Amino acid sequence: MKQPFPFSAIVGQDDMKLAMILTAVDPSIGGVLVFGDRGTGKSTAVRALAALLPPITAVKGCPVNAARPADCPEWAGLESDELHDIPTPVIDLPLGASEDRVTGALDIEKALVSGEKAFQPGLLARANRGYLYIDEVNLLEDHIVDLLLDVAQSGENVVEREGLSIRHPARFVLVGSGNPEEGELRPQLLDRFGISVDVSSPDTVDERVEVLKRRDAFDNDNAAFMVRWRAEDGMIRDQILKARKTLRELTTGDAILRDVAELCIALGSDGLRGELALLKAARAYAAYRDDTALTRTHIRKVAPLALRHRLRRDPLDDAGTGVRVERIVENILA
Repeated sequence: MKQPFPFSAIVGQDDMKLAMILTAVDPSIGGVLVFGDRGTGKSTAVRALAALLPPITAVKGCPVNAARPADCPEWAGLESDELHDIPTPVIDLPLGASEDRVTGALDIEKALVSGEKAFQPGLLARANRGYLYIDEVNLLEDHIVDLLLDVAQSGENVVEREGLSIRHPARFVLVGSGNPEEGELRPQLLDRFGISVDVSSPDTVDERVEVLKRRDAFDNDNAAFMVRWRAEDGMIRDQILKARKTLRELTTGDAILRDVAELCIALGSDGLRGELALLKAARAYAAYRDDTALTRTHIRKVAPLALRHRLRRDPLDDAGTGVRVERIVENILA
């Protein structure tokens, strides 16, 4: 099976790659929304990051990738406590997926053949402890959006229908991508994403030529290409693993917390999700840089990622949301 394109070999798209890395350091940030042109490496980046990360240890045969036998749900009916390593899950949620396919439902085959009432896990079970990727997330049907909102809030999938009463963990990094020209995202779902990135096609000849060279090498000289970038990916993986440990020891002063609060008030972001996402993203960035304390430098770097999608529209301001965030950050953190 051909390996995904190396994460470190993606040309440009620095904000998108940083956003993916931050969620790998701290999955509680709340997911990544990537909006922009088609063919800009959005799905490639998700699969590349998951391939870069170390495998996770899970109970063999457990449908929710439980880390311990005690965490595997009873309805799975597993008799073995054997553990094994599996790649970090990356599960696609297609636009036309039914609610049964997403959440799971009654196993019709078992019901018809043996009269047994059994649960057939859905995509949310398979995505547990990994990534759930939705391409064209802005075109997702409303009832699936509502379902995802409930699961994202609780970290648990609950199925109560057809005589079933099933619960299982469903904690994953939600990654959504789309083209803004094809429709807007519902505000309720937009607010659930911790960070947001706008991507565009490379605008220089040199960048486009480099994209072509790397893609051609990946397709036609795959073994040598993978060897060439394996060390780069390994360095990123080691930084992420180290950052996860550093994150627990990072200090955050009251002055920085005031900066975060003042910034979100100045931007007019609703609720407190903006502050929490900004703080978590800044801490993940500081840990990734192997810094020991959170500073304004970290806040400046990640503020556009954490806040651009939370701004209210200003019909009198033609600047993009990222520019507006940067402008206010400079005023508040001058």
